[in-house]
Amino acid sequence: MPPSKTSYVCLPCRASYKQPYDRERAHRVCPRCAGALIHVGSAFAAPRRRDTAAWRTLSVLLNAGVRFHKSCCGGPGYRPRTLREVKERMAYAERSGEPFARALVRPEPPH
Repeated sequence: MPPSKTSYVCLPCRASYKQPYDRERAHRVCPRCAGALIHVGSAFAAPRRRDTAAWRTLSVLLNAGVRFHKSCCGGPGYRPRTLREVKERMAYAERSGEPFARALVRPEPPH
């Protein structure tokens, strides 16, 4: 059986690459810009390259430590898709003291 593939992202290039996962090869390099690729997980679906708002949203998620790994029961769970959803959850995190990564994956932030 061939090794399963997972996604890696280059934020500056707005590019996603599916590559076999290998613990021994932790650092991956973007073939376009030679910058570092971020391991985002196997349940990741990249936005279109020209969708700047979606890539900004993705950048916030990745910089907060949120990834797109499959769970035992399906996909990665809820992930915000718009900057408005990100802002709502970040405001909630600041008010409540909850870590950003946990607030970002809440389906509905408490008001």
